Amino acid sequence: MNLLQDETSPYLLQHANNPVHWMPWGEEPFIKAKEENKPILISIGYSSCHWCHVMAHESFEDEETANLMNQLFINVKIDREEYPDVDHLYMDAVQAMTGSGGWPLNVFVTPDKKAFYGGTYFPPKRMHSRAAWKEILINVSQYFQQNRNEVETQADKLLTHLNDLSQLTYSAKDENELHVPAEETCHLIAKKILAQADTEEGGFGTAPKFPSTFSIQYLLDHYALFNDENAIKQVKISLDKMMMGGIYDQIGGGFSRYSTDRYWQSPHFEKMLYDNALLLEVYASAYQVTKEEKYRFVIEQTIEWLQREMLHKEGGFFSAQDADSEGVEGKYYTWQCEEVKTILGDDYIDFAEYYQLSEIGNWEHTNILWTNYDLQAKASNLFFKKLPQLHEALLKVRMKRIKPLTDDKILLSWNALLCKALVKCGTLLNNSQYLLLAKNNLDFLLHKFSSKNSLYYHTYKDGIAKIPAYLDDLAYLADACIAVSQAHANTFYTHQAIEILKYIQQHFSAKANHLFYFTNQQFMQVEVAKQDIYDGALPSANAVICKLAYYLGHASLNVSWQTLSSSMWQQMQSSFQKYPASFAVWANQFQLQHIFPKEITLLGDKADLFYQQIYTDSYRPNILFITNKMFDAKLNLIANQSKTNEMIFRLCQENVCLPQFDKLDDLLLAIK
Repeated sequence: MNLLQDETSPYLLQHANNPVHWMPWGEEPFIKAKEENKPILISIGYSSCHWCHVMAHESFEDEETANLMNQLFINVKIDREEYPDVDHLYMDAVQAMTGSGGWPLNVFVTPDKKAFYGGTYFPPKRMHSRAAWKEILINVSQYFQQNRNEVETQADKLLTHLNDLSQLTYSAKDENELHVPAEETCHLIAKKILAQADTEEGGFGTAPKFPSTFSIQYLLDHYALFNDENAIKQVKISLDKMMMGGIYDQIGGGFSRYSTDRYWQSPHFEKMLYDNALLLEVYASAYQVTKEEKYRFVIEQTIEWLQREMLHKEGGFFSAQDADSEGVEGKYYTWQCEEVKTILGDDYIDFAEYYQLSEIGNWEHTNILWTNYDLQAKASNLFFKKLPQLHEALLKVRMKRIKPLTDDKILLSWNALLCKALVKCGTLLNNSQYLLLAKNNLDFLLHKFSSKNSLYYHTYKDGIAKIPAYLDDLAYLADACIAVSQAHANTFYTHQAIEILKYIQQHFSAKANHLFYFTNQQFMQVEVAKQDIYDGALPSANAVICKLAYYLGHASLNVSWQTLSSSMWQQMQSSFQKYPASFAVWANQFQLQHIFPKEITLLGDKADLFYQQIYTDSYRPNILFITNKMFDAKLNLIANQSKTNEMIFRLCQENVCLPQFDKLDDLLLAIK
């Protein structure tokens, strides 16, 4: 019997009618496996995963294949976005066994949850050097039954290897590297990042290309601190090429997950909330640095898409939109020339030239909209004035098409990333609606995700919050609290961040080093206690905690948190010096803490307005702001201020606080 009907995950519900006897993640499948002496097949994916859909249609919907799976295995289906800790473990296991990974992730495990074989997509018949799925099922089952002792031995060795990998080593050689001057370290990191840059087409490396927002943000901040022209040049070409390419939805706003080619033209069409949150932040930074209106346009159009298609009525944002509609990848986003001619009439010729439409198609017999510098330079001012209207005309037609599935579960971590990005965009663009949207989102998260047992939950859907929050949930939420606190000059949210950091220290600390486990130690589900240190698709939760400890340590005059932050980046310094592309958030945190950092305290009923003026005056990423409209007896830096109705401006730098300023202009002059 398929037991997924009562689940809330859209991905699991996609499989609720499969003839496979799927069970959700929990202890029951493993009890059943021991009783029946069967291995477990754990199949992991997510709702907007194209190849997950393909394998589901080819194999999991097939009666004959399902009967074989039901006969030989206990079958467990997992949404990787609901249980990232489980996904981490088995992804690491498959990568160790095969050298590669991805989704769908299909891993075979013992009744004790230990992986012994796995892979990603398996076709129904042998093709492209991939074994057929039914062959895999039969061979794995036979091997398990006939070689049980060998299976257990291999599984134990693999688990030991994964545990060893999860422990960050810290050698004497690493200690010596800590004595390199900070400025020299920052330049070295920038040089290494730029060495991997595609200076012609933007981004880093070759196809497939991901946005690499953390490396771009490092270069942006490096330019602001050191006026490095090579850094800003790579930032601009990367952001320009992405926003001109097919990876960006020219009609409706928002970015796809990645480009399948070097030129950003042919995307994998799924749209993920976290990608767009991270890209909004970096485009906002670029707009502040360059004042180029094209970046403002991308920000505004992307937020329009988020509000139009991804916003839940209660204030949360949905997780993702699928790449497929009507069973075809990209169908919703692509165009035939005749359809565009009918919609745009006399404007078609200019539009088709600008976006390189072709009668035979520029991608798989249809057209993705993309442009380039030359076409932008060639287009007339009249065309650019008309372009928003042309976009709107096409969007109206597109909205009538069958839409890709929206994964409407609300994840705490991804929403917190977006909340922070909305604060930045609202502040820099002087848009009060964005700031209100961020505050409403944060209030929704703090209320609906609240938990008595785990402080917060991880996911929310249909009025139900569940699964104890992971480290990234809490770290990103605290970061969002600080952003909202600064922009609204309301230290209520700073206190929420303080409580979150205290909870993290109590329940996630690793005894062997100064870092934190990904999973709350009260709710461990797997035997490998992973530490989230890499900046991959999402920022390392530990890197964000390093930032939180630095900020809250200074804001509350908590020396132990300041020491914690310093210890964390020292622990990681060898890694981010050697491999900055994999540790770019860590590297940037080091850069901002060591290159002329400043602290500004704003106290008074106009603190939010003055914060915005200082923040937008020029790009200063190394300033730590503490703002509040009223006296706060609980927050040390603000408690030390005199109780007065007049605005107080205070600047501290290099551990020295200057006399209070009476006017904003005097403060701005001091931080030039």
